[in-house]
Amino acid sequence: MANSNVTTKKRHAWNTTVFMKQAMAISGLFFVFFLVFHSYGNLKAFGGAAAYNGYAHHLREFLVPILPHEGLLWILRVIMVVLIAVHMVSALYLWHRGGAARGTRYDVKKAVTNSYAARTVRVGSILLIFLIIFHILHFTTKTFKVGNNAAYASHTMVVDGEKIPAMPFDMMLTTFSNWWMVLVYIVFVSIIGLHIAHGFWSAFQTMGWMRENTRKPMTVLSGLIGFAIWFMFVLPPIAIALGVIK
Repeated sequence: MANSNVTTKKRHAWNTTVFMKQAMAISGLFFVFFLVFHSYGNLKAFGGAAAYNGYAHHLREFLVPILPHEGLLWILRVIMVVLIAVHMVSALYLWHRGGAARGTRYDVKKAVTNSYAARTVRVGSILLIFLIIFHILHFTTKTFKVGNNAAYASHTMVVDGEKIPAMPFDMMLTTFSNWWMVLVYIVFVSIIGLHIAHGFWSAFQTMGWMRENTRKPMTVLSGLIGFAIWFMFVLPPIAIALGVIK
C-alpha cells in the first residue's frame, strides 16, 4: 500500500476570514465614533473664533500637566493610525479571498451589496486614503496651504483673559473661502458618508447582531448615520463659503 503524506496549512485565529471581518468591523465602528466627535468639534465654528479656537485649545491642553501639551491629540493619532492599519490589512485580506468566497456570501446582503455605496466602496476607499493624507498635510502639518498664508502662521487671540492660538479658526476660514476647496471637501466627506453607510450595516452583520426582522431598519439606520455625519462635516465649509461664518 502506498503511503501519501498530506500537508495542510496550519490556520491561526488571526488569519481566518471571520477574524478579519470582525477586526474590520470593530475598527470601522471606532472610526464612526471618532468622526462624530470630530464633526461635533467642527460645528463649534458656528460659535465664532473664540468658541472654535477655545475648543481646539482645550483639546491640546487636556489633562496638562498629567499629559504633555497635545498629549491627548497624539494618543488619538496613534490609535487612529493603528486602527487604519488594522482596517486596511483586514480589507486587503478579505478582498484577496473574495473570489474564493463567492459561493458563501450572506444571503441577507443582497439589498446592500447591490447598493451604490457597496459597489463603490473599494474605489472610494483608495481615493479616501489620498484625501486623508491631503487633509493631514493641510490642517495638521500645514505643508499645503490654501488661501492666506498668514492664517497658518503662529498668532494668538484672547479668550476669557487667556491667550490661545488663533490659527485653527483662521485656517478653516481662509481655506473654505475658496469654492474649489469646498467642493473637494464635499467629495471627501461624501466618500466617507457612503463608506459609513455601507460599513455600519456590514459591521452589524459581521458581528452577528443582525436579524431578519431588523435588516430593513438597520439598512435605514446605516444610511441615516452616514448622511448625518456627511451633513455635520459639510455644513461649516458651506456656511463659510456663503459668508454665514466669518
